[in-house]
Amino acid sequence: MAETLDIVKDIKKILEDKKGEDIDVLDISEVSVIADYFVVASAANLPQLNAMKDELEERLYKDYHLDPKDVEGNRNSTWILLDYGDIIIHLFTREDRAFYNLERIWKDGKKVEI
Repeated sequence: MAETLDIVKDIKKILEDKKGEDIDVLDISEVSVIADYFVVASAANLPQLNAMKDELEERLYKDYHLDPKDVEGNRNSTWILLDYGDIIIHLFTREDRAFYNLERIWKDGKKVEI
């Protein structure tokens, strides 16, 4: 089984390949029990947001046999959350990312440079 950080690195690469913007990885393992990592990324528009979500689900299943435990949001949502247990992925449109500002809320987490 792959290490969680290796999967996070692949998630970041998948998002970069889909032209995700401002991709941040936060290690929240010492400040919360809900996950070890948050991956946060922005999309320019809804079609791109949905393409990022679809590619993540497809590749994480293909490469690691991972299905999300939960998905919040639908094809018209401007914030989609994919819960993979130790990794939670937040995909936003630019506007909603600025509005919700998760990095500020989770500022006690450590930003991981990948």
